[in-house]
Amino acid sequence: MSRSARPKKALSREVRYLKGVGPKRAEKLARLDIYTVRDLLLHLPRDYEDRRTVTDIALVQVGKKHVVQGTIIDSDFRRTQGRRGMLRVSMDDETGLMELVWFNATKGWKKNFPPGSTIVAFGEVQVYNRLQIVQPDYELDTTAEESDKFGDILPIYPLTKGIYQRLMRKLMRAALQEAAGELPEVLPRNIRKQKDILPFPKALARTHFPSSWEQQKAARRSLNYGELFLFQTALALRRQTMRKAEGISFKIGPNVDRHIRGLFPFDFTSAQNRVIKDARCDMRSETPMYRLLQGDVGCGKTVVAAYAMLAALAETSKGYQTALMAPTAILAEQHYLTLQDLLEKADVRTQLLTTQSDRSQRQENLRRIAEGEVDLVVGTHALIQEDVRFRNLGLVVVDEQHRFGVRQRLNLSRKGATPDVLIMTATPIPRTLALTCFADMDLSIIDEMPPGRKDVHTGVYPPARWDDAFTAAVKELEKGYRVFVVYPLVEENKELDLKSATEGYEELSSGIFADYECCLLHGQMPAEQKRQVMEDFRDGTYQVMVATTVIEVGIDVPEATVMIIQHAERLGLAQLHQLRGRIGRGQRDGKCYLLAEPTTDEAQKRLDVLAKTSNGFKIAEEDLRIRGPGQFFGTEQSGMPEFRIYDFSDPEVLKEAREDALALVEDDPGLAQSEHRRLRKIVLAKYGKRFVWGGVG
Repeated sequence: MSRSARPKKALSREVRYLKGVGPKRAEKLARLDIYTVRDLLLHLPRDYEDRRTVTDIALVQVGKKHVVQGTIIDSDFRRTQGRRGMLRVSMDDETGLMELVWFNATKGWKKNFPPGSTIVAFGEVQVYNRLQIVQPDYELDTTAEESDKFGDILPIYPLTKGIYQRLMRKLMRAALQEAAGELPEVLPRNIRKQKDILPFPKALARTHFPSSWEQQKAARRSLNYGELFLFQTALALRRQTMRKAEGISFKIGPNVDRHIRGLFPFDFTSAQNRVIKDARCDMRSETPMYRLLQGDVGCGKTVVAAYAMLAALAETSKGYQTALMAPTAILAEQHYLTLQDLLEKADVRTQLLTTQSDRSQRQENLRRIAEGEVDLVVGTHALIQEDVRFRNLGLVVVDEQHRFGVRQRLNLSRKGATPDVLIMTATPIPRTLALTCFADMDLSIIDEMPPGRKDVHTGVYPPARWDDAFTAAVKELEKGYRVFVVYPLVEENKELDLKSATEGYEELSSGIFADYECCLLHGQMPAEQKRQVMEDFRDGTYQVMVATTVIEVGIDVPEATVMIIQHAERLGLAQLHQLRGRIGRGQRDGKCYLLAEPTTDEAQKRLDVLAKTSNGFKIAEEDLRIRGPGQFFGTEQSGMPEFRIYDFSDPEVLKEAREDALALVEDDPGLAQSEHRRLRKIVLAKYGKRFVWGGVG
């Protein structure tokens, strides 16, 4: 594209045309997902450095960052290897002395710091024989007031190789100057005035270059509120539309309730009963159910889902069908097997549908579903493919919902007229995320474990103590209990240098567990073979199960008291917590051994959290704190909305934006009033009609 052909609008202009960028720097900025001037302006600071005040050397605090200014006394270069070495520059500000230290310097650097010159420097003050700042940012022959490096609160940006802070600040100032007149206002004037929100252009400029901490805080809050308000308004419109839609009113009377309960070989907990009551009330209503079900590992969410599906199928004359969608074939198969066990006494025709079926079998399965010969379908995203047709879909259950995007779960619900929707998650979601992602839904929480659940004691074991874990497992086997050993992989992967499940099975079954029957379970086995292996382990044919993470859901063996997880540092907190939930289900406390070699602080923190608590919601909060929202759900899990501004550090502004958006849509349904029409247009442009209206309007 030539310069003459570039777009007229500054915000949408390719960033390479911005003064100071060019093609080469544009390629580097692309690594930060910066392609246009708009992208650059929305690349917000991750932190700030207060360089407004010069501190006397006599008053600096060790461990804190300061700006110091003084006169160079002398400099000293000491070679450490090759031509490289360490340069020390001594400075004096008449209140004290300080050293500025650079490693990996060359002797030629020394001439840049002649004695008598004025120097201003910034960095963290340390002590090594005397006060010093290592690798400081500095400027010569100037004062802090005259330098563009000092005298202000400077933004600290996420960077990439070849893009430095000073350059990024320069480019940001250029972008603000060039595009300031085009920055749109997203919120109506009355809302900004009522909530004391800055206009978007002013808030953005002050977020990048604040003159005070108070200004920075107010500006960032304004940006957060604006972005959240738009998203929450979209959800509020969607919620309103869902509540107006005409759904199925299932006839779930006392006789149906009594019959369903009689199909289960146990009594429901009070928490399960409370959630079942919520779901039953929703299903009786003439508007579609849209409910999120949260609960910790092992609390019995699948039981609630099974009850709801049986309730939907109870009206045999209507021929309703139900569907359960899981994110992976492994989880779908586990649910299919679990439901078969739970519904053993029920006259329910079930079908597993994944992408792993061969073509002829898939076509037969599709025919049976379309003609109503199947009552309950369990599957993966294969359920939402165009060739899948239901005869009369009445209820949709989505598990591990955070791995599906909003549109994916909507595609499944559109397989019927207006089916009820029950969303489950085995990964407890922190309240902040739940309010953000699921404000269009009603929320139920199972906060009680089934009776008899025991504590699980968890320990992190370094390589020197791995043998201790297996010795402890043998002692449990001698008492008649059973053991899980989990490996991250099925087959050996030399690149990852992890012991595989198959290799581990061969070693353990002929080694320390040679006196016991061992079995191998992994996701590549056919569903029927997996079901048989699990049944044999459950009834005691096998005492040791060597498996991959396929066992994270669906296996309930009260006699299993030990879980050993190899290379635990390679697994996420939620997955480790779910795996641990397979033990402690009988009359004896469980013991979980995390065999790990953590090489990062984050990996060590995850393991420490798991060792300290077994509360899934606390673990989820810590997981969010450690990894942040972007990684909490994972890069391949699209349920998390993409925010360019909000970073979840201010839950109060999230709550405020949600309440305000709900109130606005309740007061002005459809945002038809003249002062809200532009807001409606922005929301629809940003999130799309199919998202906002949910496919039901």
